[in-house]
Amino acid sequence: MGLLSGDTLGPLAVAVLIFLLLLDLMHRRSRWAPRYPPGPTPLLVLGNLLQVDFEDPRLSFNQLRRRFGNVFSLQQVWTPVVVLNGLAAVREALVYRSQDTSDRPPQAIYEHLGFGPRAEGVILARYGKAWREQRRFSLSTLRNFGLGKKSLEQWVTEEASCLCAAFADQAGHPFSPMELLNKAVSNVIASLTFGCRFEYKDPRIVKLLDVMEDGLKEEMKIVRQVVEAVPMLLRIPGLAAKLIRGQKVFMTLIDELITEQKMTRDPTQPPRHLTDAFLDEVKEAKGNPESSFNDENLRMVVADLFSAGMVTTSTTLAWALLLMILHPDVQRRVQQEIDEVIGKVRRPEMGDQALMPFTVAVVHEVQRFADIAPLGVPHMTSRDIEVQGFHIPKGTTLITNLSSVLKDETVWEKPFCFHPEHFLDAQGRFVKQEAFIPFSAGRRACLGEPLARMELFLFFTSLLQHFSFSVPAGQPRPSDHGVFAFLVTPPPYQLCAVPH
Repeated sequence: MGLLSGDTLGPLAVAVLIFLLLLDLMHRRSRWAPRYPPGPTPLLVLGNLLQVDFEDPRLSFNQLRRRFGNVFSLQQVWTPVVVLNGLAAVREALVYRSQDTSDRPPQAIYEHLGFGPRAEGVILARYGKAWREQRRFSLSTLRNFGLGKKSLEQWVTEEASCLCAAFADQAGHPFSPMELLNKAVSNVIASLTFGCRFEYKDPRIVKLLDVMEDGLKEEMKIVRQVVEAVPMLLRIPGLAAKLIRGQKVFMTLIDELITEQKMTRDPTQPPRHLTDAFLDEVKEAKGNPESSFNDENLRMVVADLFSAGMVTTSTTLAWALLLMILHPDVQRRVQQEIDEVIGKVRRPEMGDQALMPFTVAVVHEVQRFADIAPLGVPHMTSRDIEVQGFHIPKGTTLITNLSSVLKDETVWEKPFCFHPEHFLDAQGRFVKQEAFIPFSAGRRACLGEPLARMELFLFFTSLLQHFSFSVPAGQPRPSDHGVFAFLVTPPPYQLCAVPH
C-alpha cells in the first residue's frame, strides 16, 4: 500500500506523463521531416482525432483544406495520415505513383473476423502477390459468369422486373425505397457469388441486410477509430467483440451460405458461380502454402464482394429517385428518352445507352452529386514518395478526398448543384470527364465498377420506364442540400411511385 501513498503518486504521475510525452514525440518524428505536409497541431496522444467529425469528415477536411492546402497531414493517435484533395493531387498519387501507393494500412480489428496473412480478401488485402491473385481471379470469374455478357445483363434485368413489381405492390401509397433497393442489388451479388436469389420477404435476406447496416454503423464510431490507431487496446477483454458485433453476425451468415454451396457442389460439373470457381482453385492450390486460395480466404472474398457491391449501388439508386423528385423536369426528359428509345414494353438493355445520352448523363451526375463514398478506402505508401512537392514517408496512411474532386470548383460548372449538363456537350452528346472518379482510380480502383454501372443504368431506366416519382402530399420538400435527410433522418422520408 505504501507504493500508492501521496508521497509516491506525484512522482509516479510525472514519470507516466514524461513517458507519454516521449512516446508521443517519437511517433511525431515524421512531422519534422523536410517538406512534410502541413497540418493542425495534434493533441498529446489523441493527435487530431477530436478535430475530425468521423460521421461526416468532408466538412472537417474542407475546413482543413482551406487552411493548409490540397495536401495536409493529420495524426490519428500515433498513426501519420496525409489527406489528398483535388484532381491533381489525387491523380498524382493514385495513378502516376500507383506502384508506391497501392498498399493498405493494417486493420488489426479485422483479425477478430478471420482476417490474416492467408485470408485478406481483396479490398483490404495488402498490396502484393495475394492481392494480385485475388483481384485477377475476381475480375476473370465475374467476366466468365457474365460480366459484360448477356447472361449477367439478363440477371440484372430480371431482378429489375422483380423490383418494379415490388414498387407496384405499394399501389401508389407513400413508402421508403431503401429496403427494396437493398434487396434487389443484394440479389445480383447473390446470383454471382451463390447462384441464387432471395424472395424479398425471405428472412435470410432481411437479416443479412440488418446486420450489414449494423456493421456500417460500427465502422463510424470514434471508439473504432481510436482502436484502429492503437491496436493494443484490443487486448481489453470483450472490447473487440463489442465493436464488431454486427460484422461477426454478418460473417456467420456468409459462412452458412458458403456451407450450403459446398454441400450442393458437384465437382464433375462446371462451376455454377464464384464460390464454386474459388473452391476449384482451392483444390488446385492444395499443398501450396503461398497460395491465397483457401477456405479462410473464400469467406473474406465473398464478404468483400457482398458488402462493397450492395451498399454503394443501392444508396446511389435511392439518390437517383430522390433527385428525380427534386428535379421533375429532369425526370420528364429521362422518361421521354426512355419512351423514344425503349418504349413501354421492352426491357432496357445496355446497348440502349448509346442512344440515350441524357439518361447516361443523369446517372453519372447522380453519382457525382450524391458522392456516397467521399473518401474511398485508405491507401498506404510502400516507400517514400513526393506528391505536389511534399515528402510523404513510407508507411503513411493516405486518405483520398474523392469528394474534393467530384465537387472541384475549377472543374465543374456547378459543382454543388445537380446539373446533368456536366456530362453533355453543346450538341447534347455524352462526354466523359477526367474528374469523374466515384470508383477511385489507379490499381486499387473498384473492381466491381463494370457491374455497378450496369446495375445503375438498368435498374434506373426500368424504374423510370414504369413509374413517376413524387413527394407524398403533406411531406415537406427538401432542398438539394437536404436530400441526405431522405436516407438518414428518422422517421425516413418516403416517396410515391405512380405508374408512368
